[in-house]
Amino acid sequence: MIRSARELLPAGGLVLGVPDGWPEPPALRFERGADRGWELRQGEQPLIQARSEGEGCCRDLHLRRLPGYRSPLPTLTAAEMRAGADWPHRYARWLEETGLGPLHHGRWRLTPRTTFAPGIWSCDFVQDWPDVTLDMLCGGGWHGVLPLRPLPAPDAPRVKAYRKHVREGTLAPVLLWWVSFLDGWLILDGHDRATAALAEGTQPACVELVRVPDEPDWQTTAEHITEAYEERLARLAALPKGPHTARQRHALDQGYAAAISTLPYDAEATPMFERPCD
Repeated sequence: MIRSARELLPAGGLVLGVPDGWPEPPALRFERGADRGWELRQGEQPLIQARSEGEGCCRDLHLRRLPGYRSPLPTLTAAEMRAGADWPHRYARWLEETGLGPLHHGRWRLTPRTTFAPGIWSCDFVQDWPDVTLDMLCGGGWHGVLPLRPLPAPDAPRVKAYRKHVREGTLAPVLLWWVSFLDGWLILDGHDRATAALAEGTQPACVELVRVPDEPDWQTTAEHITEAYEERLARLAALPKGPHTARQRHALDQGYAAAISTLPYDAEATPMFERPCD
């Protein structure tokens, strides 16, 4: 198996550099259709059939989801969740090993996400199945969460078990895939866990999968920032400890985190693959 390069992120998570030679098109992919339409496919299985209507700011996107989606992650046991894990790294490894996911050549960021704009997990969380119409906003998209299979009932046996994990604080995060032309997310894994968290009155913790631009100078820039931070940290440690030492260390840490966070991790456009000729 071809292995990806890993860039660790100071705030948690990582960037996977998927090399040339990775199978393309990926198993889970968007394919361009006729008349402003597209499909999401997993292998040969169509999962979403979409068509757009309207012009400019008055566009509706009509989606029909089909059964057959298979998660790229294995089923998590209660013991695994209670043991805890570095979930972005664990999910990254499973995405590398699966034949069901969206990875292809490029850089992919996997980071924890626990906060969302108001409405993302309520009015913008699609609960209808199979058909839905999304209002695509002018100058943006829809900005919500789209499940790839029907959601279970809040009192379904597995959801009830997961609700206990929510109360214990041991529920594994939902895996979301950011899709740029939707300006929203698809649930790749964790439909039952998302339902459990919402049934307990909380937003689900998530790991976000985002394709990011190929930035060859990123690591050099990060190394220079880190070297400067470590030099200032060493100078601070060599000074006599005083009443302001903790405040200076806190300010130094905050400045370092802010500088690293400005590096280019913005989402790149989600590609639309051409449908193979029959």
